[in-house]
Amino acid sequence: MRRAIATLFTAVALTATASAWAQDKIRVATEGAFAPWNFTNAQGQLDGFEIDFTHELCARIKADCTIYAQNWDGIIPSIKTGKYDVIIASMGITPKRREVIAFSDPYAATANTFLTLKDGPLSTLAGNGESLGLEADKARVDAVVKDLATQMDGKIIGVQTSTTAASFLADRLKGVEFREYKTIDEANLDLIAGRIDAVMADATVLHEALKTPDMKEAHLTGPLLSGKNLGSVAIGLRKEDTALKAQLDAGILKMRQDGSLKKLSEKWFGLDISPKA
Repeated sequence: MRRAIATLFTAVALTATASAWAQDKIRVATEGAFAPWNFTNAQGQLDGFEIDFTHELCARIKADCTIYAQNWDGIIPSIKTGKYDVIIASMGITPKRREVIAFSDPYAATANTFLTLKDGPLSTLAGNGESLGLEADKARVDAVVKDLATQMDGKIIGVQTSTTAASFLADRLKGVEFREYKTIDEANLDLIAGRIDAVMADATVLHEALKTPDMKEAHLTGPLLSGKNLGSVAIGLRKEDTALKAQLDAGILKMRQDGSLKKLSEKWFGLDISPKA
């Protein structure tokens, strides 16, 4: 019995201290349906900015990383249960997510905006083309949000479930009806079909969607919103994996300093979305 108890305590101790060690094998969960961040290409392979980023990052921290496609709505549970170790899937940092997982330092900083039909009821939204920080431009943001609420009254806005855009709509545009989708592609298709009036999402993703023939009747409109819970993209991981976080942060810092993060973002987005601070 004592041996069994001693063995149990040893196992618990090993589990408790495992987070203190850097990892040489890392299982990465991504969505595979959020171009150009991450997507499945014509050859059935995972591709995109975050796939390239993962390979570069893992080379710098000398880790053997394997990337897996995981549905977005199950992506946080997939690391909580130990199926995977980290999430690299254009995940924004929010207080709600911080309650259940930890985040690395950001590796990207983007803005959210709206996609509408050129001849639709929301063809030109308030704040069109303005780059607004939720904290830095609070007074202007409040005014634009008020105007957006008026414009969107009686309309339906599409958004991907469990995203920072969905949180923004729920928190700041409380009276506006919005419909959640598993993928942003599904929301875009409903926009073209006339089942919804606009889509809110990361501007880089919506810009990429406009390159497809199906989206020729759509365009971007409204403000480019960033800051607070919109914009900072980081790696998600378990709270107890503190050594892994330090390992990832060190790799991200190297990529920022040597310019490789800037180079990758320009390759995939045509502009530098690497964090500036």
